[in-house]
Amino acid sequence: MKLDEFTDVTYGVEDGGVAVITINRPDRMNAFRGRTVDELITACKTAWGSRDVAAVILTGAGEKAFCAGGDVKERASSGGYGETEWGTFEIEQLHRIIRDVPKPVIAAVNGVAVGGGHVLHVLCDLSIAASHARFGQSGPRVGSFDAGFGSAYLARVIGEKRARQMWFLLDLIDADTAERWGLVNAVVPASELMETALAWGRKIASYSPTALRFLKHSFNADSDHMAGLSHLAFDGLEVFSGTNEATEGAAAFAEKRPPDFRPYR
Repeated sequence: MKLDEFTDVTYGVEDGGVAVITINRPDRMNAFRGRTVDELITACKTAWGSRDVAAVILTGAGEKAFCAGGDVKERASSGGYGETEWGTFEIEQLHRIIRDVPKPVIAAVNGVAVGGGHVLHVLCDLSIAASHARFGQSGPRVGSFDAGFGSAYLARVIGEKRARQMWFLLDLIDADTAERWGLVNAVVPASELMETALAWGRKIASYSPTALRFLKHSFNADSDHMAGLSHLAFDGLEVFSGTNEATEGAAAFAEKRPPDFRPYR
């Protein structure tokens, strides 16, 4: 896939060596389908290979959502996340490339970051939130889960009790709480979000790229064993997604009604 074939993502490089990758599906709260994930992978690989790029910003289009996770409406209607470049849904590969790209990745959280979208910002090296941003998980509500980086690594970031609170209660937390918990590095007015993210990226661009690459890999090394959990979790999720229990979660979301999971207890 080439950049000029993108429909769900935009990619550009700003002065100062900062690539900006934007999930561009505001009509779906920037929820991702299979094609979106393919384009995000291509954009990240492009930034990885470009000598003109020193840092990467990941954000969403509009002011309502950074990313609402997987497109549950697509899943409810088709049973999956649509056609993909390789015939497989590559969200696990996207998680890996955000961690592996040897350049700092900054999440500019411009609104709701929930479900799989919340996992994406957690995996970024740094997160800046607009003051109206909200954060949370949603998997158990819609018949899904992330038992890999999305839970185990989250616990590393904010602690076991808070991570379990996010996954078991599914309440959204506000930006100030996210900063207090250590879930984001800074909170700024929405009008200053991209300006701040670009300033951070340009500052990073002034530093030694080799030093930054080794530092990122060093930080990752301590938690890379979680990739094994991720493989296991996504294999399990693929099996679970075909069950009546998981289908009930997606259908209830699409029909805007409470799910009924009682038969599966």
